Amino acid sequence: MPAKQEDSTGIGNTGTNSNRPVPDSRFWRFLRHPLTRIVIATVAIATVIGGLQFAALAAHIDPYSTPGVGIAVLIIVATLATYIAYVRFIERRPVIELATHKAGAELAVGALIGAAMFGFTMLVLWFARCVEVTAGGGWRAAAFPLLGALIAGVTEEVLVRGVLFRIVEESLGTWIALALSAVIFGALHAFNPNATLVSSIAIALEAGVLLAAVFVFARRLWMVIGLHAAWNFTEGGIFGAGVSGTQEVGVLASHFQGPEVLTGGAFGPEASIVAVLVGVSVALIFLVGARRAGRIVQPWWRRASSTRR
Repeated sequence: MPAKQEDSTGIGNTGTNSNRPVPDSRFWRFLRHPLTRIVIATVAIATVIGGLQFAALAAHIDPYSTPGVGIAVLIIVATLATYIAYVRFIERRPVIELATHKAGAELAVGALIGAAMFGFTMLVLWFARCVEVTAGGGWRAAAFPLLGALIAGVTEEVLVRGVLFRIVEESLGTWIALALSAVIFGALHAFNPNATLVSSIAIALEAGVLLAAVFVFARRLWMVIGLHAAWNFTEGGIFGAGVSGTQEVGVLASHFQGPEVLTGGAFGPEASIVAVLVGVSVALIFLVGARRAGRIVQPWWRRASSTRR
């Protein structure tokens, strides 16, 4: 793989910092192993999130109360802070994927894409006479779904794309990392209410592939977080549809009828073939853009073969 492609993705620079030389002891080589880094980062972030959730339960804090909102904000901040600390102290490099330059613009672009994607999905289902949209809980009902969407967007993207996908990609390349992270993302949603094999496959394709594709294109997490959060919020907070098997009360209320292949059944429209086609189509657009920009990473053995030539 040409050196300029490695530089454009940041691959080959992970774990190094020109201002902070990385120790070359056996211990540090162990810490820099991809599997070790995935475990350390995942355990650290999961521990912080779990600790805050346990503290909220122990204090009998209602998630739909003001203290509950505070806990939710803490989870978001703590997830980002833990990831940043992990990258700086273990990988010993700048946290390029969470750099604040243009973060607001990337979040906004991702949010627009996510909202438009789910809005288009609902439009297709409406034309197919598979959904009726009526008045729901009004704008006041949107607050908690928005917060829940932000939590999901930050925590899941940091763990799955920021940790798992990114580190696997460094060694095994973009395509293997994309396939592996998509399968794991779908499997994680198999434990959701009303989940089925079909819904897990749908999540793997429409979300697992899509969100990894956006990260490959952007090489930062902000656009991915914005897209993920906006999709969830538009689905549950605006249309009042089930989000990954969990029913939401939104500004509107959506009533589905027709074959499950179109409506997604009890899991919600994310298990619909319409949502899958929308997600995969947008993913292909981002992957083509990433390829043209030279951001597709080859596996280590191909990079090594290219270097020897």
